Amino acid sequence: MDMQRTINSKISFEGVGLHTGNNSKIEILPANPNTGVIFVRKDLEEQVLIKADFYALLDPDNFPRRTSIGSKDVYVHTVEHLMAAFHLLGIDNVQINIWGEEIPGLDGSSKEFIDKINEIGWTEQATKRSRLIVKEPLWVEDGSASIFVLPYKGLRISYVLDYDSDLIPAGYKDIILNGTLNDPFYEARTFCLEKEVKPLLDMGLGKGANYKNTLVVSEKGIVENELRFPDEFVKHKILDLIGDLYISGPISGHVIAVKGGHSLNIKLLQKLRKYKERLRGAAIDTKPLEISNGEGLTVEEIMQILPHRFPFLLIDRIISIEKGVKAVGIKSVTMNEYFFQGHFPIKPVMPGVLIVEAMAQVGGVLMLGCEEHRGKLAYFMAANNIKFRKTVVPGDQLVMEVVAGKIRSKTGIVKAKAFVGSKLVCEGELTFILVEP
Repeated sequence: MDMQRTINSKISFEGVGLHTGNNSKIEILPANPNTGVIFVRKDLEEQVLIKADFYALLDPDNFPRRTSIGSKDVYVHTVEHLMAAFHLLGIDNVQINIWGEEIPGLDGSSKEFIDKINEIGWTEQATKRSRLIVKEPLWVEDGSASIFVLPYKGLRISYVLDYDSDLIPAGYKDIILNGTLNDPFYEARTFCLEKEVKPLLDMGLGKGANYKNTLVVSEKGIVENELRFPDEFVKHKILDLIGDLYISGPISGHVIAVKGGHSLNIKLLQKLRKYKERLRGAAIDTKPLEISNGEGLTVEEIMQILPHRFPFLLIDRIISIEKGVKAVGIKSVTMNEYFFQGHFPIKPVMPGVLIVEAMAQVGGVLMLGCEEHRGKLAYFMAANNIKFRKTVVPGDQLVMEVVAGKIRSKTGIVKAKAFVGSKLVCEGELTFILVEP
């Protein structure tokens, strides 16, 4: 699966969220290359876009027993079973319109998602996948639980289940993901001990769980249900891990988990994020990149155009580009940004000059995407009529639209606007000088 994929047509699901107990609906639509997995909260007056990536992950201490993503105070909960379906089928690019704040729980596994995607099929796109290749050992630990990732060609998961209970037997499962679904482990359902039910409900969790979508294990066995497989418990743990891992996008490595869960999975994702950022800083490629109209650019491709590197690369992705005319880029603003350590640390606000710099970087990509300027450098010369309309805070996602003005052989002018949702936060006119490196 070297090329990106999207689904062939729209599909819909509706049901109750496992934890909130509220009814929700999702529509999954095809998306362009390099879009990724994008959630759009359609039930809100101001529709918020949330990309399923490292920067949207929410703290598992605040949202336990599931994987949640969000932007500012807008969330999507329990994404792991849907993300596992995308991971297993190699689906890279989709837009998910959601009415509600939690993915429908369905039968407590990924089965219905995978069955419907298989029914409509998928399309291979003319863009290569960008894969995070783990080249050195990485690990996270929490008491007796641990997850290690070792270099491996492809993705392999080895899981040791030890639930510290005689009611759920210890188990081990080793799976190599190679693009086929010979083992239907994706049908394994979520589970809990009967004695955990009341504490979970007291925490406001599990409100949508029932004996059909959740295996409840009592002293007498499974309540009003039966196992689909003898090793369904360990298989579901692997399913959760596969879904959580896809927050990082396609990945190559041998993942060895002992007693892991969502909380430890998210710690691993945080470790993988730092590892990926470190790789970005070292991965300087001076080969000029050929840009195709209408397609987006990954951060790795952006670094082939701009000389900036972490922490001064301020755009995560170019959503679309029309060479010499317009480019749209995004920057997900998180609490982990280096500048929040000293800029209004009590009430973090993104510095206005960095918003302008982020718009300028999108402008640089736009100008250097033209054939006559490929391989050049774009130096930011002037900023005119800059106006700040709204503060930008952790959790916001900046969407920057840059339209070309006069672009000559040695200079270029663009008009730039930055939005959070539908609200304009900054605008101005930016001037560059174009030089040979």
